[in-house]
Amino acid sequence: MTTRIVELRRGILKKNDELAAGLRERFTTAGVLVLNLVSSPGTGKTAFLERTLTELRARGASVAALVGDLETDNDARRLAASGAPVRQINTHGICHLDAEMITRHLEDWKDVSLIGLNLLFIENVGNLVCPSSYDLGERIRVALLSVTEGEDKPLKYPGLFNSADAAVITKIDLAKPCGFDRDQALRNINEIRPGIHVFETSAKTGAGMDEWINYLAWEAKLT
Repeated sequence: MTTRIVELRRGILKKNDELAAGLRERFTTAGVLVLNLVSSPGTGKTAFLERTLTELRARGASVAALVGDLETDNDARRLAASGAPVRQINTHGICHLDAEMITRHLEDWKDVSLIGLNLLFIENVGNLVCPSSYDLGERIRVALLSVTEGEDKPLKYPGLFNSADAAVITKIDLAKPCGFDRDQALRNINEIRPGIHVFETSAKTGAGMDEWINYLAWEAKLT
């Protein structure tokens, strides 16, 4: 039984990787930078993404977002306040997005064409385990960590942080009242993923957002 489960999982991931490779080729051809944002629930990912979309649009960038959640379109409606095109993906109990879901929702998204789009953000389902195994064709995977979660998250969930290209610490304005040990958190992140880009941000106050937006502009060749 164990062997059968392992073989089935390998088959699922192989299919996903093939679809993800096709997506990555499409994104590269269209010249769009795609980011996959992964965090646990309550990290402030949606607030962070809303501010990111708003600030990028203020700089003249063409941006859009796909939002993953088990149920409801609450996050999509919230992100739409940025003025960017947003589409909800409901997984109905599945704890992650996969390449097939992304492919399907891009195909019939009438309001968005990849051609002319500068950045596409994929807000993954709130989960630190399953999403790390599924390539979505993104060029940059971002692991988010809130100061309210503690400094040891990277050590507890090394799979995600080891596969990430950038890490974002959110709610940095709450670091002091939460007793968050910034130096220890940075050490833990770099222990798992040495040299990774780390951004310390607050969607509420705007702290660290300029550095993050400049990074995105550079990666998307907007400057």
